[in-house]
Amino acid sequence: MHVDTGHNFEETMTFRDNLVKEHGAKLIVGSVQESIDQGKVQEETGFYASRNKLQTVTLLDTIEKHKIDCAIGGGRRDEEKARAKERVFSHRDEFGQWDPKNQRPELWNLYNGKKRPGEHFRAFPISNWTEMDVWQYILLENIPIPSIYFSHVREVFDRDGVIYANSSFMRLKPEEKPRQMRVRFRTIGDMSCTGAVDSPASTLEEIIEEVASSRVTERGTRMDDKRSEAAMEDRKKEGYF
Repeated sequence: MHVDTGHNFEETMTFRDNLVKEHGAKLIVGSVQESIDQGKVQEETGFYASRNKLQTVTLLDTIEKHKIDCAIGGGRRDEEKARAKERVFSHRDEFGQWDPKNQRPELWNLYNGKKRPGEHFRAFPISNWTEMDVWQYILLENIPIPSIYFSHVREVFDRDGVIYANSSFMRLKPEEKPRQMRVRFRTIGDMSCTGAVDSPASTLEEIIEEVASSRVTERGTRMDDKRSEAAMEDRKKEGYF
């Protein structure tokens, strides 16, 4: 399942479509643009406008439409402090909301999958992994990944200490001047809130070496997490992944 904000990196969409074609998988897509057109959410305006938060409504509508009992995600506890509060099996009520104060225990890695009609689960099987664990596993198993994770030259601009990819989705301030720079992305999301890092790492081995020396989580490049101290937790309580 993919919640499409409409503000995507082209490399990510190409990789997604090729992967689906290769494996003959069924791709379920929820469109944020459709949610906007239907009046279910209101698009943000201004220089800091982002569709990231708008994904919640689209996600919940898609889960309800397809009667999904459990949606599996790749969230990890080392990404962000709100994710560290969540369990591997995250129970969501009929409104898709997460209650951090009422989580089910997971003693001996046993998970309680009981739910009422209309409720569902979010499962995070690599919750206890680190970013380093992920990259080492990708190297070990030779897993293909989008090219955007590797160093490449891209037109970017700086805003509030974050390096953004320049695109038609971004409204630049008068003082913001696009420039060519060699970067890579440690996380991939909506283009309007995902920052790049200055990096020469063009192989898995070089990425692993870079991650080993980094003192900042990859979520540190996500501007949507910086809107407030509890930005992620607030969104998850509303139904965000």
